[in-house]
Amino acid sequence: MRFQLLGLLSIADGEHAAVLQPSKPTSLLAALLIHSGAAVSTEYLVRAVWDTEPPATARAALQSCVLRLRRVFAKYGIANDTIEAVPGGYRMRMDRETLDLVRFRELVRSAESIGDHETESYVLREALALWHGPVLANVSSHMLHRDEAPRLTEERLRALERLCDIELARGRCREVLSEVWEAAKRHPERERFSEQLIEILYRTGRQTEALAEIRAVKERLKEEFGIDPGASLQRLELAILRGEDLGIPPAPTLPAIEAGARSKAMLPSGEVGAPRSRSPDAPLPVRSAAAAQSLAPPEQSPAPPAPTLASSPVPTVSTMPVTVATVAPVPCFTGRTEQLASLQGALIADGPGTWPVVISGAPGIGKTALALQAAHLAQDAFPGGCFTLAMTRADGSPLDAAEARAQLPPVNGAGRRLLVLDDAVSSEQIRPLLPSPGEGVAVVTSRRRLAGLIATHGGVVHRLDTLAPEESHQLLISTLGVERVAQEPEAARELARLCGHFPLSLRIAAARLLTRPGLGIDDCAAWLAADLPNRLSLADEPLMSVPHVFEAALRRLSPELREAFLLLAMERDDIRTARPAPPDMSDELLEHLADAGFVEEGPPKPYRIHDLLKIYARRHGTAPPRFHIGTTAPPG
Repeated sequence: MRFQLLGLLSIADGEHAAVLQPSKPTSLLAALLIHSGAAVSTEYLVRAVWDTEPPATARAALQSCVLRLRRVFAKYGIANDTIEAVPGGYRMRMDRETLDLVRFRELVRSAESIGDHETESYVLREALALWHGPVLANVSSHMLHRDEAPRLTEERLRALERLCDIELARGRCREVLSEVWEAAKRHPERERFSEQLIEILYRTGRQTEALAEIRAVKERLKEEFGIDPGASLQRLELAILRGEDLGIPPAPTLPAIEAGARSKAMLPSGEVGAPRSRSPDAPLPVRSAAAAQSLAPPEQSPAPPAPTLASSPVPTVSTMPVTVATVAPVPCFTGRTEQLASLQGALIADGPGTWPVVISGAPGIGKTALALQAAHLAQDAFPGGCFTLAMTRADGSPLDAAEARAQLPPVNGAGRRLLVLDDAVSSEQIRPLLPSPGEGVAVVTSRRRLAGLIATHGGVVHRLDTLAPEESHQLLISTLGVERVAQEPEAARELARLCGHFPLSLRIAAARLLTRPGLGIDDCAAWLAADLPNRLSLADEPLMSVPHVFEAALRRLSPELREAFLLLAMERDDIRTARPAPPDMSDELLEHLADAGFVEEGPPKPYRIHDLLKIYARRHGTAPPRFHIGTTAPPG
């Protein structure tokens, strides 16, 4: 059992991970975990749970909240005494195995004592990889967001600054460019990230871009804070103007992060929650309210690795930040032969007919993987670089065009470049970002068909379906190995069928089998079948989950469309023939659902729903219907 605090607050027991819903017990748990090992005062906990409006019987209400939390623990086999009642409050004792925050702090501290930069970089990356989104995102306590979240975020940003400094000292400028670029744009109030970006641009021969970035930083500091850049940035600017050799930068030491990370103020009895003043080595306050908001961490992992086995996550700004340079092949990419060949031809061709290239389809169908594989194969045709950018945040809200443009590097005149704009939500969001034919090509992935974009700009369209059964079988062979699949070929085909031939679900199932060498394919298939699609998830990645992906996609729909989809999935298999009798559900609703990727085909062919989506809807569709398909309306 372990608690995950560095992102969505969740409980994982090795087999399952449960993301807790925003509630008073969730706020209570967050307050105790943040101060793990310390006695947390009742007064502090009451403020954390109820903010400025505690009930009249606050202590009794808090006790009731503790009981509710213990019931949640019991559901996951967590001992009742995990929450200890101590004089004046409560306490939870956690270690590196039971709380990711403890492990993060231990890794960061251990990195300080390592003499060699390569190992230190590895340890810091391991620590930063524990972050899986904005801290306390599913915790409703305003007090914790105001007082604790910025402190926790400060720890992460100091570690990230240190990592980038180390990579600079190792001369890995090109390798760390995308991370530094994202950090500088996401945290403009931290001058060090801007300095690192400017230094990298200069060291890689991009002096003009470095000077342009300096001007942008100076204007922003003057406009937002009324100050000039610090002495370090001014010295860097002067060196660039003189064309000086910067030499090898030293890697500065990282300030020690104590077990409590300066966020605790202890009473003599060891109690958290007493009035306190800021310690001399505590993180300095940010310069403005706007800067405080910008301290929020990225929605997903801060330093995303290259695509791994289970590389079909929900695309987000941080799982897929702006990246440049070589595009790695998608591991174990299988199938889509005709579409891949067509995409390669469209990308390599030079002319107005090559843009945009739209890849659309249902959630989890493999749009991002196809786009990245095509980009990998065609990247030599783009001397200006290949860039990827997620067009939505983790909560499903879209980036506007101005935000997206700010995250894309400027055109540098090096030649045509390739843009992969991932998970777009509308044509209007994409149009301002399209490069001119001479500048390059844009590949756009979206659950929507983006017919409006094609109508105004032309281009190439690929609507993805599920993998063919043989392609699914080959994907399992590629991931699990020929011998393992050959031992249970029929079980492998049944597993592919249960996964609905969705690349995302197949990769999740394969990851489960790879991390359990003794688990048979047949046993895995039987276990999944007992609770589809809920078991198509990974315990150490709460967001890597078929139900989560489908739920996130459903949340983007209007209530009317959401209800219509659930009804379609539950009431009948054949939705509509080519020329139906007068319908009970309008063609407009069906077209909107088809456009959103929840139903396929359409006039003149019948509409249909993917099997896995249908199973999900039937498990989760509990809303009372407002109308029925194929029946008359109920009497009033």
